Amino acid sequence: MNNLSVNGLKKLPLGFRFQPTDEELVFQYLKCKVFSYPLPASIIPDLSVCNFDPWDLPGEMEEERYFFSTKEAKYRTGNRINRATTSGYWKATGSDKQIISRRNQVAGMRKTLVFHMGKPPHGSRTDWIMHEYRLVTLSNNDFDSLHANNPIIQNYLNHEMEKWALCHVFFKKSRKKSSDEEEIMQSLCDSSNEKVKKPKALIHKIKPKLFDFMRENDGMTAESSSSSSSGCSSDITEVSSSACSMQY
Repeated sequence: MNNLSVNGLKKLPLGFRFQPTDEELVFQYLKCKVFSYPLPASIIPDLSVCNFDPWDLPGEMEEERYFFSTKEAKYRTGNRINRATTSGYWKATGSDKQIISRRNQVAGMRKTLVFHMGKPPHGSRTDWIMHEYRLVTLSNNDFDSLHANNPIIQNYLNHEMEKWALCHVFFKKSRKKSSDEEEIMQSLCDSSNEKVKKPKALIHKIKPKLFDFMRENDGMTAESSSSSSSGCSSDITEVSSSACSMQY
């Protein structure tokens, strides 16, 4: 499968979509990166995420982006990770999610971070979200028979495990509807209700008209009345039938 390069990122061909699960990101991508194994798809580039503001990262803002990023220490002495960018900083929120392996072991963790504009601790929260995946343990089953008892290889892999993280960056769209959208939706609902109720209202407003064709006028002879009644008999059928068609 040939990948395309757009805005500095490799993209899948038209018709394919990259939506991996947490387990796939940890076990099929991050773990393969640490062990230098071939990746299922060469679509995640290496990039220091904190060297960029989230809107300046390679790729399109509307899409979810994935990067292999190295962890940079905030101070030379200490284990605190530097999460500051040019315009703000990434702040952790909530508790980390455990990524469980098939052996029912905690092999990875997912940390959720929110980007804040400004300087801590007075930064303003934004809608930029990052999920940071990292490996936490490497068991003997992760090593092949040649490297299982080699401390040099194990130390190197442990160093790589602490070095690399997989970052999933995306912009969380607000689900709150604006007042204009609410007015439009309300007007659409009202118009649809009127369309449904209108036929029933018309039916109730229509009242059957009754015509008394058998009434005799004063001064008319019996002969004329009989002829008029016979002449109107056909008209009664037509009018009644038409009146009935309107009523139903």
